[in-house]
Amino acid sequence: MPDPARLLAFCAASLALILVPGPNLVYIVTHSVAHGRRTGLVSVLGVESATLVHLAAAVFGVSALITRSETAFATVKYAGAAYLLVLGVRALRQRGSSALTGGGEHASAVRVFREGALVNLLNPKVTLFFLAFFPQFVDNGAGTGVARAQMLTLSVVFLTLSVTLDATYALAGGALSGWLHSRPGVLGRQHLAVGGVYLALGAMAALA
Repeated sequence: MPDPARLLAFCAASLALILVPGPNLVYIVTHSVAHGRRTGLVSVLGVESATLVHLAAAVFGVSALITRSETAFATVKYAGAAYLLVLGVRALRQRGSSALTGGGEHASAVRVFREGALVNLLNPKVTLFFLAFFPQFVDNGAGTGVARAQMLTLSVVFLTLSVTLDATYALAGGALSGWLHSRPGVLGRQHLAVGGVYLALGAMAALA
């Protein structure tokens, strides 16, 4: 296990990363505001399921392989940007709460989970973060087994912080949902804001 000082520094750096607005945060907040806290929490589960994939890739070296291959990294990068653009266009073409999800309650939950996972999974910046960030808090001189155990410990810490903060955002967005649905005029225009944010994020991802 990392020493207390290193673990504290890791927690501080992780909080800074999680609190910076990005596709994950936008996805969770918009769904929470549009459909309430239950849908918001489903979006958290989707996003964090992809975080588990990123963490496993970092621990077992897959992230390093992706970033060393220019073609693989470009594929992930542009696939993520294209997916955000698709979400943006779809939101702009619809109105009200339907700008985010459609179908029945069960179908919507499945769709929200799946899309949340894809938004996070196709974010190459997350892969780069774990590749460049984790090694700074691991004692590589202690041997491969110890280093991997430390990375697993840090992964659990990061996931706990991420789930806690994202769930807080979802609950806050859900609280705002009631206010929004009591104002049909505002609700009818939210698709413009949601679509615009996704298009901007997609363009930024493609050009980064």
